[in-house]
Amino acid sequence: MKLTILGCYAATPRTLTNPTSQVLEIKNRLFLIDCGEGTQVQLRKNKIKFSKINHVFISHLHGDHLYGLIGTISTFSLLGRTTDLNVYGPKGIKELILLQLKLTESWTTYKLFFHELESNESEVIFEDKKVIVRTIPLKHRVYTNGFLFEEKPDERKLNVEAVQQYDIHVAYYQKIKNGSDITLDDGTIIENEKLTFDPIAPKSYAFCSDTVYNEAVIPIIQNADILYHESTFLESEAKLAEKTLHSTAKEAATIALKANVKQLILGHYSTRYDGLERFKKEAEEVFPNVLLADDGLSFDF
Repeated sequence: MKLTILGCYAATPRTLTNPTSQVLEIKNRLFLIDCGEGTQVQLRKNKIKFSKINHVFISHLHGDHLYGLIGTISTFSLLGRTTDLNVYGPKGIKELILLQLKLTESWTTYKLFFHELESNESEVIFEDKKVIVRTIPLKHRVYTNGFLFEEKPDERKLNVEAVQQYDIHVAYYQKIKNGSDITLDDGTIIENEKLTFDPIAPKSYAFCSDTVYNEAVIPIIQNADILYHESTFLESEAKLAEKTLHSTAKEAATIALKANVKQLILGHYSTRYDGLERFKKEAEEVFPNVLLADDGLSFDF
């Protein structure tokens, strides 16, 4: 699993910083998460192929998470895209995008599917053979969701030496990899654990931005491998965070601790601060495994 940060700063784009957008590579799929202004430029800078992005997840309809979407959609058409593109986001996103396409007479060369979200409960919004994606309802000034991306377990690994020892026919190999026990001709039952190895443990990634401190997310993201949680402010601006429905670095770390996640990544920084180390220091007072997102950084897990 690989996470590439295209942008991780709050509010407006600046000369050297970009608003929220990131790409998650999981099980050979590329998912674009949020699409702030300048996303397509950042995709190019980070050498991410446009053609491999078939699913876009938009957390909420604030500009610093959305204003890059219409440009990205239009560029896909200019490049001759024919593959379907699926967009998941709050109700209203379809109207917003289609109005821009209509008034600019820039209809896409590919099918564009919108999956509008309204539920205040966590729900599955994407699923295939390898990956499942659920919403994480957040608390912000407008309707907002985070997203939980989970790998599905791989099939078990065949212990070739063991199956040969029991003289098991190759026709049963797939059944064994699917987890079944095997009954030999003499009636002996061979437990699956004796014939296979455990697969690599499936991984999960939780994206939580934008939100005020909200313990309701904890059961949804419990034991996640990686949590990206917004940390717009430091604790010195805790009252401002509460007023604007954002979080501090300390609050993000508290959520990570209570959810028992393995790794916390901080992001969505207010540009009022000089440098990011104070965010890391504040969070590490609560939770030990803290990384700082920054534009252009990639994390392999």
